[in-house]
Amino acid sequence: MVRFYPTFFRVVFSGMDPERAHRIGFEGIKAARATGASRLLRVLCAPHPQLRTRALGLDFPSPFGLAAGFDKGATGVAALADLGFGHVEVGTITAQAQPGNPRPRLFRLVRDRAVINRMGFNNDGAGAIGPRLAAAHADLEGARSGRRVRPVIGVNIGKTKIVPLEEATADYLESTRTLAPQADYLAVNVSSPNTPGLRDLQTAQSLEPLLRAVGEEADRVAGRHVPLLVKIAPDLEDEQIREIAELAERVGLDGIIAVNTTIAREGLGLRSDPAEVAERGAGGLSGEPLRRRALEVLDLLRGIVPESMAVVSVGGVTTAQDVYERLEHGADLVQGYTAFLYEGPFWVRRINRGLRRLMARRDPRRSR
Repeated sequence: MVRFYPTFFRVVFSGMDPERAHRIGFEGIKAARATGASRLLRVLCAPHPQLRTRALGLDFPSPFGLAAGFDKGATGVAALADLGFGHVEVGTITAQAQPGNPRPRLFRLVRDRAVINRMGFNNDGAGAIGPRLAAAHADLEGARSGRRVRPVIGVNIGKTKIVPLEEATADYLESTRTLAPQADYLAVNVSSPNTPGLRDLQTAQSLEPLLRAVGEEADRVAGRHVPLLVKIAPDLEDEQIREIAELAERVGLDGIIAVNTTIAREGLGLRSDPAEVAERGAGGLSGEPLRRRALEVLDLLRGIVPESMAVVSVGGVTTAQDVYERLEHGADLVQGYTAFLYEGPFWVRRINRGLRRLMARRDPRRSR
């Protein structure tokens, strides 16, 4: 397939405010559903059955999915699934609606294929988003003919900014009660750098009671076991990651998502002009520069947690080779996001096709 998107990005999007470009691009993806093009997209982009993956007690059409942050309000889950993602993680969603941080709050580092964001969990709140998730489930089930396995919907929840840290558990539980029934799995985000104090919840003293409470409440309101994961930061020291991994096993978590964006600017091998990086200001950096640390954290986790606990690797994933590498290092699932902004809507199709070829080289039987 001819790669038209890099030229389109350079001509149309590169000079546009990144948040506006994201909104326009996302509306274009959703328009495919409105025009009926989704049927053709499902045929063109559906993952090959040989990519089917079992993780978290769930069946995924592909081990590669979309990380939280792209669809914050669950407004385009089915349209994104049509592009070939094995799962779509929506959010981050908070109990209360909130506008996020002041604009501008999203910036590109094009030379590094990276993004800096300080969005601040802008979303419509759990009460508004819950019904959208229910509709997305119905939509995916309705389009299941021709699909052996439907794409999985993950729900990423975070703390409402105005809620004090000492009331964080109650805030997460409010989101859980509304969203867990619609979630195939639930991810607790305590690692965004853009909500003041949020990363303090990564300490074992704060995190263990929070995760226990959310897990119990999710299963209660859903009437089934809802797989529960925690998303951690790349900026933690290795010993802190070890403590969280041991805590996750103790609590009985189903998985860990590693990693979120980084507040670091040094040691990433950035090619962008330092003045440009400084001008962008505070926020979490994602994209290719995060690749090395994401792989380090994956290796560390896989050496600690039992094989039965899923590790979802995210950060610096651009190519099928990147996805394959994470799987070879023990990831059960892999997520991407930033490269989607640079590569365009058929990026995931290339990932899935390339991944199948790489797997076939290791095991020729997969190509049959």
